[in-house]
Amino acid sequence: MISNQILQNTIEGLTAITKIELCVLDTEGKVLASTFELKDEIEGFVLDFVNSPADSQVIHGCQFFKVFDERQLEFVILAKGDNDVAFMIGKVAAFQIQNLLVAYKERFDKDNFIKNLLLDNLLLVDIYNRSKKLHIDTDVRRIVFLLEMNNEKELNGLEVVRTIYTGRPKDFITAVDEKNIIIVREVREGETYEDLMKAAQMLFEHLDTDKSGRVKIALGTIVHEIKEVSRSYKEARMALDVGKIFYENRSVVAYSNLGIGRLIYQLPIPLCKMFI
Repeated sequence: MISNQILQNTIEGLTAITKIELCVLDTEGKVLASTFELKDEIEGFVLDFVNSPADSQVIHGCQFFKVFDERQLEFVILAKGDNDVAFMIGKVAAFQIQNLLVAYKERFDKDNFIKNLLLDNLLLVDIYNRSKKLHIDTDVRRIVFLLEMNNEKELNGLEVVRTIYTGRPKDFITAVDEKNIIIVREVREGETYEDLMKAAQMLFEHLDTDKSGRVKIALGTIVHEIKEVSRSYKEARMALDVGKIFYENRSVVAYSNLGIGRLIYQLPIPLCKMFI
């Protein structure tokens, strides 16, 4: 679940502070991230260490450490040096990556829950049971922002949006397909639809860096319970579709502002053909 880039950034930060070179390998001896060049024979040492009962060991001038995820061995950490300082920094690195595993696993569990919630894949009792288990409030106001990103240059839109929303830990950002990003946004006390439209407009301006106008944002309506979040998502989806037809020049469109366009969009096709 943790990307190699995250691992690389983590050990580079530790090395910059401690001056101890570090490396992260998988259980087959493949290097995932490293701050120094490893010798070819290291892979064999790693495999021997993986198969040993030891949690840490000094081999060939390096400190070796195991990192587990619920008793399942995930990574091997190397700290260059056979002294006490290298041992201590290696332990710190292993502890840091262990915490990253826990954090990313929790985020994955929440992300999976939110996806199933949006797609109506959960029974009502499961919604409340899993919310409680994941420490998600069930009775706060929320709204869904749906982002469509057609700009091929924006290959990492999900991470960009997550970075923008770093200061809002109670919001959930996910994606159910390649083009669309979903934000389940907590509506704070006193926030109005006007405030939310302004927030969506600011988000659009942040994402539409090349001024192509290929980013579209649609809003559902505010809901008061977690079981209603899927409704807000469906409304945002409709707002996006209706906006493309009736409000082509708008970059941000809200379900509550669709007007007669929403009514026309919901008319049966045979009825529409009668007036063509």
